[in-house]
Amino acid sequence: MHKMKSPPFSSSSSFSVLRKARLSPYLFTLLAFILFVAVLYGEDLMCIFSQQLEPPAAAFSDQLVVKPGKIKRQKLPFSIGKTDPECDIFTGRWVWDESNRPLYEESECPYIQPQLTCQEHGRPDKDYQKWRWQPDGCDLPSFNATLMLETLRGKRMMFVGDSLNRGQYVSMICLLHSLIPDEAKSMETFDSDSRTVFTAKDYNATIEFYWAPFLLESNSDNAVNHRISDRLVRKGSMNYHGKHWKGVDVLVFNTYLWWMTGQKFKILQGSFEDEVKDIVEVPTAEAYRMAMKSMLRWVRRNMDRNKTRVFFTSMSPSHGKSIDWGGEPNGNCYNQTSLIEDPNYWGSDSRKNIMEVIGEEFRKSKVPISFLNITQLSSYRKDAHTSIYKKQWNPLTPEQLANPVSYADCVHWCLPGLQDTWNELLFAKMFYP
Repeated sequence: MHKMKSPPFSSSSSFSVLRKARLSPYLFTLLAFILFVAVLYGEDLMCIFSQQLEPPAAAFSDQLVVKPGKIKRQKLPFSIGKTDPECDIFTGRWVWDESNRPLYEESECPYIQPQLTCQEHGRPDKDYQKWRWQPDGCDLPSFNATLMLETLRGKRMMFVGDSLNRGQYVSMICLLHSLIPDEAKSMETFDSDSRTVFTAKDYNATIEFYWAPFLLESNSDNAVNHRISDRLVRKGSMNYHGKHWKGVDVLVFNTYLWWMTGQKFKILQGSFEDEVKDIVEVPTAEAYRMAMKSMLRWVRRNMDRNKTRVFFTSMSPSHGKSIDWGGEPNGNCYNQTSLIEDPNYWGSDSRKNIMEVIGEEFRKSKVPISFLNITQLSSYRKDAHTSIYKKQWNPLTPEQLANPVSYADCVHWCLPGLQDTWNELLFAKMFYP
């Protein structure tokens, strides 16, 4: 990617041009008047220009603050260092690291849901646990559980989104909980299971998950019974869920999978309580754009950029079509134990126009959101899904048992595994932006 550079400015060459110019008495008087106004009202003018010149914070790792007489970079909350600006931590390769992976054992973390405990449900190999993400040109800082817990002392961290964000939430708890005595931690659910709260009592800290697969109000908001094929989202309804996020210090959003029902999506323009509902159908990318705009607007109005941090995790790829990576027709992630080696691989289930919408809206916004671009690096990991090694909520039919491909879950990820890397990246962006 080419970097934009400001044109070089030479004060000596500028003054030489001025010396050559012949100033009329009128021009001299005008320049003197401008100089007088600049001296008299300089500070006020700088304040005005500082507001106009503030860059879109989502495009930067820290905020640019313009003050009279000087320009300086203000650190984001919780940051203790910085990553080399020449290094993109989301671009790199997976390396085998049997000595340092996994970061915890499945059996040692009682908080993993049975949908993600692949070893307990019979997965024969552990190779998927042994890969470490290696950025090109730099190293990821090691995940420091003590630093994370101390930073969260007296604070709330919340993951908001769908079951994939819940997987990242559980991964975070697994990375932290071993430092906390059993009697000093708890896990509870509230609001009909919509909100799950892990409490580190000695730290007066909570790490929470809130179910909101679209972020906006929808007909899929029940955290338990949400299998609805005809999905509907209410426009402009961010506060419906957002009232539960107020006061949170670290927010981690995701939303993607639930939007993927086709090329069109239904939007409710009134209320779910209306007897006659005003429903319009729009292109899915534009419906998703509406959600991004609403999220950014909510963050701008409700989060203090000087005290809080907001992250957004990009789409989690699925591996439902083995022909995408040159495999056998009619296959998927079932029985896959190797990685995809093509560095340019992009699966058909990951819509690039959605990534474009995210980029466009984030670049236009002045809201300081840290973007966790996990899509490409996760696309290589067809080996890391839960596949058939998970709790099945309904008895399998003889036909399914005869054809494991038919019921393999190629959306969710085993823990420990890939989503621990997502939290290593979150850690890096939180403390070393």
